[in-house]
Amino acid sequence: MAEHDAGALDGYTARRRPVTLVFQHPFERLEDAIAAERQIKGWRREKKQALIRGDYAALPSLASRATKDQLGPPQQK
Repeated sequence: MAEHDAGALDGYTARRRPVTLVFQHPFERLEDAIAAERQIKGWRREKKQALIRGDYAALPSLASRATKDQLGPPQQK
């Protein structure tokens, strides 16, 4: 966190300081932590916000793909 906040690391956080830790989870293996981070980065904003709030019950419903009703009518070409 200190390196990110000091701007010592290039990338996304270098231009968005100060950074704030909003979620953490311990892992025994680095590979598992990297896989979890990659998975979470692929989530929609609403699901990430539920995780940050600790609203774990909402995660399954936010994980479902959009249904046809949510997508709206098909577009004409």
